Amino acid sequence: MTSTIDTPATTAAPTTRTPNRAAHTIVDSDIHPHALARDIAPRLSAEHRERWEMFGSRVPGPPEIYPRVRNSGFRLDSWPEGGFPGSDLQMTRDQLLDEYGIDHGILIPLQGHTWGAEQPHYAAGLTRAVNDWIAEEWLDPEPRLRSSINIATESPDLAAAEIRRLADDPRFVQVLLSTGGESGYGTRRYWPIYAAAAEAGLPICAHTGGLEQHRGAGWPSFYLEEHVWNGNTMASLVTSMLCEGVFTEFPDLQVICVEGGIAWAGPLMWALDDAWSQLRRDVPHLRKPPSEYIREHFWFTTQPIEEPDDPADLATALELIGMDERIMFASDYPHWDFDSPRQAPKLFPAALRRQIMGSNACALYGLPERPGAEGER
Repeated sequence: MTSTIDTPATTAAPTTRTPNRAAHTIVDSDIHPHALARDIAPRLSAEHRERWEMFGSRVPGPPEIYPRVRNSGFRLDSWPEGGFPGSDLQMTRDQLLDEYGIDHGILIPLQGHTWGAEQPHYAAGLTRAVNDWIAEEWLDPEPRLRSSINIATESPDLAAAEIRRLADDPRFVQVLLSTGGESGYGTRRYWPIYAAAAEAGLPICAHTGGLEQHRGAGWPSFYLEEHVWNGNTMASLVTSMLCEGVFTEFPDLQVICVEGGIAWAGPLMWALDDAWSQLRRDVPHLRKPPSEYIREHFWFTTQPIEEPDDPADLATALELIGMDERIMFASDYPHWDFDSPRQAPKLFPAALRRQIMGSNACALYGLPERPGAEGER
């Protein structure tokens, strides 16, 4: 993080909420806060602060990864004066929570979970700092928000300790993974994370990004390649966790696929079931068709949902997937491809809009629906 984005941002009291609210509950399941260097440093130990000030993070954040679009991939109007998109709570209120009458928002900080991977305890200190910043500067003043637990993914024992530290805080509703780990996320090295999450009754939030985002394909030349490849990396995560037996070991674990599309899930289930019928001896821990595990353990968020020219084609794809109760709305604020909570419902079949826009997320996260909220706007 450079000094040009390290000046204080303004965080004021909540403004009056907009009266222009949808008739249904709205839960935004993908909001990205961004901690500035001044937010991280005071929350580190003296040893880790010295390393932070000297080396920072050796893993670049999403805005710095090549190839990236102009404006670092954020909305032009989301830059607070002297700050960075997602660093100003009041701007998030103004542009998202109040503007669209959001009932509940789920924070997913794309920082910390890959920082400091070269030094495990440093990595754990950084993720703890991000979690403490979110709790103190976002969750304490804004009751509409919940958050993900940031963890040092490549140090699963320390990650599990951080999950257990925050497990009793009901404002932390999931555990964050990025899709690009050093190994496939089904491998046993990551199981301590799943054990701690299952123990706490928390789902895993698998968000596009991480250390290795293009395994097996090479690094892309253009942002278009990177952007549309997200579904492939998400499918790899699903397949790895399934085939390695994660859900046999942790039968109650739930996993949310965030920012990786949805339509690919149907063909993946067809392919897995067909191959499993002939290769069952290879994976004796899979005691039923893979599609059943996927329908029992996975969830999806909508941004960036596939948008065919004919909306009926998307309705057909969702019908074939058969997971209507496991799809949740996401805006991806403050990124450039932000989906408006007013426009997005038009993409979904009318019968599913109330579920997708809020009811499904309320069921997963144990959030209250707005009294009397039902139907469409």
